[in-house]
Amino acid sequence: MPEERSLEGKTLLLVDGSSYLYRAYHAMPDLRGPEGGPTGALYGMINMLRRMRKEVTAEYSACVFDAKGKTFRDDWYPEYKANRPSMPEDLARQIEPIHVAVRALGWPLLMIDRVEADDVIGTLCTEAEKLGMNVVVSTGDKDLAQLVSDRVTLVNTMTNETLDRDGVVAKFGVPPERIIDYLSLIGDTVDNVPGVEKCGPKTAVKWLTQYDSLDGIVAHADEIKGAVGDNLRRALDFLPMARKLVTVERQCDLTGHIVSIEESLPSRPESREELRELFTRHGFKTWLREVEIADAVEGPETDVPPALTVDHERHYETVQTWEQFDAWLERINAAELTSFDTETTSLDPMVAQIVGLSLSVEAGHAAYVPLAHRGPDAPVQLPGDEVLTKLKPWLESADHKKVGQHLKYDEQVLANYGIEMRGVEHDTLLESYVLESHRTHDMDSLALRHLGVKTIKYEDVAGKGAQQIGFDEVALDKAAEYAAEDADITLRLHQALYPQIAAEKTLDHVYREIEVPTSRVLRKMERTGVLIDAQKLRQQSSEIATRLIELEGKAYELAGGEFNLGSPKQIGQIFFEKLELPVIKKTPSGAPSTDEEVLQKLAEDYPLPKILLEHRGLSKLKSTYTDKLPRMVNPQTGRVHTNYAQAVAVTGRLASNDPNLQNIPVRTGEGRRIREAFIAPPGHKLVSADYSQIELRIMAHISGDESLMRAFSQGEDIHRATASEIFNVTPLEVSSDQRRVAKVINFGLIYGMSAFGLASNLGITRDAAKMYIDRYFARYPGVARYMDETRSSAKAKGYVETVFGRRLWLPEINGGNGPRRQAAERAAINAPMQGTAADLIKMSMIAVQNWIEDSKVGTRMIMQVHDELILEVPDAELSEVRKRLPELMCGVAALKVPLVAEVGAGLNWEEAH
Repeated sequence: MPEERSLEGKTLLLVDGSSYLYRAYHAMPDLRGPEGGPTGALYGMINMLRRMRKEVTAEYSACVFDAKGKTFRDDWYPEYKANRPSMPEDLARQIEPIHVAVRALGWPLLMIDRVEADDVIGTLCTEAEKLGMNVVVSTGDKDLAQLVSDRVTLVNTMTNETLDRDGVVAKFGVPPERIIDYLSLIGDTVDNVPGVEKCGPKTAVKWLTQYDSLDGIVAHADEIKGAVGDNLRRALDFLPMARKLVTVERQCDLTGHIVSIEESLPSRPESREELRELFTRHGFKTWLREVEIADAVEGPETDVPPALTVDHERHYETVQTWEQFDAWLERINAAELTSFDTETTSLDPMVAQIVGLSLSVEAGHAAYVPLAHRGPDAPVQLPGDEVLTKLKPWLESADHKKVGQHLKYDEQVLANYGIEMRGVEHDTLLESYVLESHRTHDMDSLALRHLGVKTIKYEDVAGKGAQQIGFDEVALDKAAEYAAEDADITLRLHQALYPQIAAEKTLDHVYREIEVPTSRVLRKMERTGVLIDAQKLRQQSSEIATRLIELEGKAYELAGGEFNLGSPKQIGQIFFEKLELPVIKKTPSGAPSTDEEVLQKLAEDYPLPKILLEHRGLSKLKSTYTDKLPRMVNPQTGRVHTNYAQAVAVTGRLASNDPNLQNIPVRTGEGRRIREAFIAPPGHKLVSADYSQIELRIMAHISGDESLMRAFSQGEDIHRATASEIFNVTPLEVSSDQRRVAKVINFGLIYGMSAFGLASNLGITRDAAKMYIDRYFARYPGVARYMDETRSSAKAKGYVETVFGRRLWLPEINGGNGPRRQAAERAAINAPMQGTAADLIKMSMIAVQNWIEDSKVGTRMIMQVHDELILEVPDAELSEVRKRLPELMCGVAALKVPLVAEVGAGLNWEEAH
C-alpha cells in the first residue's frame, strides 16, 4: 500500500466479522423474518456493529470476513481445519444479508480470496502502527492476542473484555510476543493444529517462563521429565509447522482491495435508505420505526436500539389423544436432544405429584401433556400411569439425551413413580451458573437476559399469595401455554448458552466433568436422606428452653427491669441511655447499632451484651434445629431430606436448605450435641471424611511459595512452621501463643485480613500486627506475589479462576463504592482457594459415588458439609471404606503439595467427627 501521512493519533477500528458470525449465530435465538428465513445472526451482527460504533470513536474502520475456499495455509498443511464442520445452513443463508447490513451501517467490508480474516487484520494493524495510528480490534479469537502492542488493543463485546499488553499477560500468562509460542504448544483443535499432547495452558506458561521461548523449550527438550516431556519430544518435528500455522501474517498483499487506509477505510454514516429496506425485509420493526422517525425529523441517527424484544412464532400443542402422544413419542425417540419439564403439585420433590409433562425438540415448537388437572371443568386427559409407563423406557434411556432447567428436581419427582431418569446431558441452570456465577439463574431471568423474551410467570397463571391455586387447578389453555413455553425456552436457552461454554475448554471441563455429574450425586444424596434421633432433639429443646428462661432472668436483673430481648430499640435504650455503654457504631438512620458485631465487642467488657449473645445463639439453635428438625422427618422414609442448591454460591460451594445442615454451630457444646442426633441405623456407622487445611494447601499450590510447599510436603504442622518463620525460632521453640498468632495470620491473610483486622483479632496494636504481616510476606514471598498478581488480574479481567478453570466473577472489582471495591479485592484473593476447595469436594463426591456404584457396596453418601463428606456405612464395610475414602479424595487431583483427607467413624455425626 502507498505511504500515507497525517494519520498520527487517529484510530482504526477493525471487526473480526468471521469470529462474530458464529458467536452471534449461537448466542441469539432462532429468529425468523416475515418470509420464514433465519435472522438471528443478522440481528446479532447489527447489534454488535452499532454498539462498537457507539463505544469506540474511530476515524477509520473495517469489518473483515473469511472468503470461501482454501487459504495459503492449506498449501502448507492439507489437514488445516480438516475437522471443522461445514457452516450451518441457517447461518449460511444469512451471510449475504449480513454483508448488506455491514455496508449499510457504514462499514467498509473486506473479504480476500485465500487470505483469512486474521491475516488481513494483522496486515492492517502493522500498517496502521507504522503510521502512528491506534488500533482497536473487536474479536473473540484468542489467536489475535499476538497482535496486541502499545498501539493495538483487543475488545470482546460478548464478554466486555479488553486486552492491552497487561491484559494479555493476565489472561494468558505470557506477553503478546510469546502468544505464537504459547499457541504452538497447546495447539488449536478448532483449526486442527496439533500442539504438544497433554500440554495445556498452565504447562505452556510454565515452560515459557522457564525457557523464555519456544526455541528455548526445544533446545532444552531433553531436560523436561515425565509423560509430557516425552510428548514434547515426539512433537519436535511438527512444532515449526505448528508455529507457522498459528502465526498471523502481517504482510499480505491487499492490492486491488485497499488503495490506502486513508482512502479506502474511512468510517461512513449509516445509509437510512438501505437500512429501511433491510429492516423491512427481515422484520426488524423497532429499528424500522427509528429510521422512519429519523427520516421525519432529519436528525442524527438514534442510539443503539434497545434489547431484543422479538420472539419466535410459537407452535405449542396440547396432547390429549394417544395419536398425538405417539407422534411425540416417536419425535423424542428420534431427536438428538429433547427439552423436558414437569409440572407438579409441590416444590418439595419428595412429595410432589406430576400434573403434566412438557417436551420440545425444536425451537418454537413444544407440547404439553396434561395428566392430573382436576376440578369441575377438568379437561380430557390421558391416563397418567399409562403415559408414564410408555415414557419410562425413554426416560430411563442413557442414549436419549435430555436438557432441562434444574433437572435434579424433575429427576426426584420421577423417582416418586419408580422412574430413574438417565441421559441428562445438559442443564441450563448449570450452564448459566458456569458462565455467570454472579448472576441470577431462574428461567425467567435467563430468557430475558439471553433471548430478550419476557416469559409467562407462574403467578400469571396460578395467582399470588393466599389466592394462589395449585397448578392442577389452572385452566388447561393457560397451563398448556405456560408449560410448553418452559420446554421451548429451555431448549433455546441451551442453544444460546452452551456454545459459549464449549468455546472455552476450561469452562467446558467445569460444566461437563464437575457440575453435571455433581447434580446426579446430589440427587442420590437428597433421596437417601439422613436418620435423626427426634427424641434426643426434643430433649435438647426442653433443656435449651430452661436455659433461655435463666438467661432472661439474668438479663432483667442486669438491666434493672424486664424488656424484650429481641427488640433492638429497647436494647438500645437500655445499653446507651440507661447503662451508658459506649456506642460502637451507628445504623444508617443514625441510631446506635446493637447488631452482632456490636454485641461481640461490648461483651468483652460488659455482662449484659454477653448474656444477650448467648440468648440469641440458643434461641436460633432451638427454632432452627431442635424444634424444627423433628417436624421435617419424611413420614415415608423416616429421614430428613435436605436440598443441595448447586447454583447459589459464587465460589462454587453447595448451599444446603430445608433444612440447612451446613450452619449447625460446632464451636459450642449445644451445637455439637445437635450433631449427636444425626445417627446411623442399626448395624451401621456414620463415617466422616474431610480435607485437612485444604485452603492453605491450595494457597501453597497456587502461589508456588517454596517455604509453604516445603512445609506441607514434609508433613509439618503448618502453623508451627509459620510461627517458626515469623518469630525466627526453631519449630521446637515455638510457644503455644506464637502458634496461635501464626494460625490467625495463616487463615486471616487468605481471607484478605488487614493489619487492622489482625490487630483486632489478636488484641494487639496495629503496628505489631503490621510487623507480623511484613515478616510473613518476607518469609513467604510467593504468597505476596500471588496476591499482587491476582488483584491485578482480577481488575483486568473482572474475574478470577480456580485451579480447574471455574470463573469467579467480581463485578465490583472496578466499580462500586470504596468498601465494596475493597471487599471485591479481598474476595479476589480468597475466591480461587474457596472455589478450588469447592471443586475438589465435588470431584471427591463424584469419585466416591462412582466407587460405591462400581463396587456395589451398601455404603451410601448422605451429607456434604463444606469440606466434609458423611457416609452411612454397614459395619461389614467399615474397614474398606476407611481405607478407600482417603485414596479416592486425595486422588482426584495432583497439586504441588499432597492432599490429606482425615476419616472418623461413630454411631452419630459428632462421634464420627
